Amino acid sequence: MHRSKFITALLIISILFSLASCGGNQQQEETIKVGMECNYAPFNWTQSNETATSVPIDSVPGAYADGYDVQMARKIAEGLGKKLVIVKLEWDGLTPALVAGDIDLIIAGMSPTAERKLTIDFTDAYYASELVVVIRKDSQYASADSLDDFAGAVITGQLNTVHYDVIDQMEGVTKENAMETFPAMIVALTSGKIDGYISELPGAVSAAAANSDLTYVRFAEGQGFVAAEEDITVAVGVRKGETELINSINDILASISGDERQKMMQDAVSNQPLSDM
Repeated sequence: MHRSKFITALLIISILFSLASCGGNQQQEETIKVGMECNYAPFNWTQSNETATSVPIDSVPGAYADGYDVQMARKIAEGLGKKLVIVKLEWDGLTPALVAGDIDLIIAGMSPTAERKLTIDFTDAYYASELVVVIRKDSQYASADSLDDFAGAVITGQLNTVHYDVIDQMEGVTKENAMETFPAMIVALTSGKIDGYISELPGAVSAAAANSDLTYVRFAEGQGFVAAEEDITVAVGVRKGETELINSINDILASISGDERQKMMQDAVSNQPLSDM
């Protein structure tokens, strides 16, 4: 081959390789991995059927995620110009996965507590709620309207959450060992192992909608749990130092009105698959 032709061929190969590399990086950048339990209706759950609002769960063939968190993740991904990938993880594995870079965001009904802020950063809140107690309809505590009315009850909450911590405010109750998932607590409640568990209001509404023998107790002002605002709001978890990403997500969240957020939550409660609770 003539020397000039040989050099030209090398240049073409080099350019093609460079373009291929750039394309690969671009493809990687266009994907955003969001971690969640997919087990905390109505915020997030797992279902076996694909719907207009569901998203396939990464590395779990035939499984789809849906719920309020999923819809919020879809809006954020769209706003960032990224392809959404849902990664199903245990609750305790979410923060380590984010820190390790295995996922890019946590959108899992996670409260931006002071303790968590030591490890990861958070966006502005995307939902605010209140803490309630889920009980059986036939429970002796069904008429309770204050924390004091639960004296003698066996109460639990999810492991490593403020839900479990606030049980200490209920004088005279037996604080049962924390449980890993809400479905596990529902089983414990319906079987009589516990008398109640602590939940955010949407989760309680969802549990009662899916289980006709359950209800929940809301408290009048001053009669319920004392919790900091950061404990009853949920926000997007982001790796430390990713200020630009946080600002971009905050802009997206600011564009979603309060009415739209409430509609999203109402739809999530209505759409949850009862058999998957």
